[in-house]
Amino acid sequence: MSLFSERLTNLRETNNWSKTYVAKQIGLSSMQTYANWEYGRTEPDFSNVTKLADLFGVSVDFLLGRPEKNDNNNTADLADDDTIFTFEGKPIPEQDLEYMKRLLRGGRK
Repeated sequence: MSLFSERLTNLRETNNWSKTYVAKQIGLSSMQTYANWEYGRTEPDFSNVTKLADLFGVSVDFLLGRPEKNDNNNTADLADDDTIFTFEGKPIPEQDLEYMKRLLRGGRK
């Protein structure tokens, strides 16, 4: 499985979307076309890669596995409950976030 396929699968599952839902959202007539992208059997054209990036709220570079250029220093506060923190494209479980917060507080709860 390619990094592209893994990222598609992870993003879809993170959003709790079905393959059929994603296929319909980007205008595919067949869910199997999208499923083949996740399975790594085929790859989408540029237009569909762009639609997928827009749907998932990520860059095309991220989907394709390219390192993203970070010209600005985006920050997020671990105390912000509205932010979904991720590592390597996968959401960080709440219990791990709590552990990270405890570590940053010097072990205090």
